[in-house]
Amino acid sequence: MEISEKLLCLFSTDVSEEDDRYLIEVPKHEITTGDVEPGTVYRVALIERSTNAQSESTTSAAQSTQTRTDEPQPPVDVGETRYVEIEDIGKQGDGIARVERGYVIIVPGADVGERVKVEVSEVKSNFAVGEIIEDTF
Repeated sequence: MEISEKLLCLFSTDVSEEDDRYLIEVPKHEITTGDVEPGTVYRVALIERSTNAQSESTTSAAQSTQTRTDEPQPPVDVGETRYVEIEDIGKQGDGIARVERGYVIIVPGADVGERVKVEVSEVKSNFAVGEIIEDTF
């Protein structure tokens, strides 16, 4: 599945029924981080859950995150693959790519302008490290 670079946030939530309409709740941290503003109209995409076990796991992880902290969580996980474009070079010569909310993925051995497929090998609160698994896409 291809995700638009215009993606502001991604979270799991329940659909609830109220009178003659259905509601989707946006987690408070999406508002407080400035990614979503109340009173603004957004396009919403719904992604089908693939299995019950996976959706239960995702839902409980999302609930756990919401109760633990209001801080935004990294938009990537260890082992995840991403297609990225290298926008800059860091102080140590590594490629720098940005994904959702400006989150940085450091890509050793990449040059500005390269478009590569990376596998995320390390995730920190404000950056991740990705290893190149496929040159140019």
